[in-house]
Amino acid sequence: MSVRVRYAPSPTGFQHIGGVRTALYNYLFARSQGGTFILRIEDTDRERYVEEALKDVYDTFEWLGFHWDEGPDVGGPRGPYFQSQRLEIYASRAAELLEKGHAYRCYCTPERLSKLREQQAAAKSGQGYDRHCRNLNEAERQKAEASGAASVIRLKVPLEGTTAFTDALLGGISVENADINPDPVLIKSDGFPTYHMANVVDDHLMEITHIMRAQEWLPSAPLHMILYRAFGWEPPRLCHLPMVMGKDGQKLSKRHGATNVREFRRQGYLPEALLNYIALVGWSYDDSCKFFSLGELERLFSMEKINKSPAVFDYQKLEWFNGSYIRKKTPDELACLIEPVLSEAGLTADPELLRKIGPLIQERVKLLSEVPEMVRFLFEDPAPPSPEALIPKKTDPARALDALKKADALLGQLSDLGEEAETRFRALAEELGMKLGDLLMPVRIAVTGAKVSPPLFGSIAAMGVERARARIARAASILAEHAGRS
Repeated sequence: MSVRVRYAPSPTGFQHIGGVRTALYNYLFARSQGGTFILRIEDTDRERYVEEALKDVYDTFEWLGFHWDEGPDVGGPRGPYFQSQRLEIYASRAAELLEKGHAYRCYCTPERLSKLREQQAAAKSGQGYDRHCRNLNEAERQKAEASGAASVIRLKVPLEGTTAFTDALLGGISVENADINPDPVLIKSDGFPTYHMANVVDDHLMEITHIMRAQEWLPSAPLHMILYRAFGWEPPRLCHLPMVMGKDGQKLSKRHGATNVREFRRQGYLPEALLNYIALVGWSYDDSCKFFSLGELERLFSMEKINKSPAVFDYQKLEWFNGSYIRKKTPDELACLIEPVLSEAGLTADPELLRKIGPLIQERVKLLSEVPEMVRFLFEDPAPPSPEALIPKKTDPARALDALKKADALLGQLSDLGEEAETRFRALAEELGMKLGDLLMPVRIAVTGAKVSPPLFGSIAAMGVERARARIARAASILAEHAGRS
């Protein structure tokens, strides 16, 4: 049988890094084995269902650039792929378990169960259902049915023995049945299945061969093994992926930084950089290779190279990856990337200006979200500089003013703002007995409004020499007034 794997998100929240890594590993494993990658939407928790979260599933993977072979939007031979559309299937399978004696109806009211939890907490005894309805006799069952009492269907967890299974990553695991959640609900009173029931039934009917999911789901595995055996089905091969942790050793959460993909997207990460880095959070091809295209990952990925230990999500390393990918972009590609970012910030640039902006920021930014403030001076006049900001250290106002005027005059003579500009300004600095940096510092502040900016001459070329000289003239006027008072 060919490999069939699935990603099965619940549309109760936005797609986060851990879930995306699970989806990516499943996708890569399917591609590396010539298999099938399936999307299944586990939407049976109707109270927590969020329509926007479902849309986020589609938006996230469209942006990241990989897709499923079967799913709600593309169809397939094992649908429906929404669990909420499969209720008759779960009801039929639950009836099968009842008939085989592997499940039973429970008529306990919410009030009784709440009181049971209170008693267990007060006694500091084990938590969980007390199996009150497991051994009702026929008369008691008929009485409960006749009363019209609502019921759920519970699994009969074996009272003795152990449940063992093998995990592809963690090896052999054995759990005492007495330690397993006692008789969990399979079908709720509203007819909807619980996660355990729907998960096992769907994985079997969709012919899933391998289940790759986060280790946080490991405690549910023994329960699922019991269900598979109750049905008489062969379980898929399990692989519980290492947890994604923050640098403090705790599970990755909002306190560490962004966790939702839409937030990473908003901050200006590139999809290929995020994918590349996520692939390496728990997997490595070798010690030297860091950069992989999606196609390369599809060829090279293997389950055997997944690490057992928890993986650390390093935001600084991700930024480094992102900056590296930005620097690989062509001018046209970069222009396409920064145009919507500038537009979102209220800055409109024509195609020619966009092509000029790209090279100015390409070596300096790690995130596309940094671009608008870095180049805002190209669109808007910066605030008038203070006279103190225009005076280099160990220079008096009069000398600083003279240098600024001569720099302005030289700028008006230049026909080339490339190598010629730097050569001519370096010669002027020597003539004035100044360091090149001290000569250019007030020019930079006058033109860009900041001490640190994209390359000065490239910036002047992008905005136009006349606009730049007008700002320098404004700065010279400020400095002249200050010098006159000194």
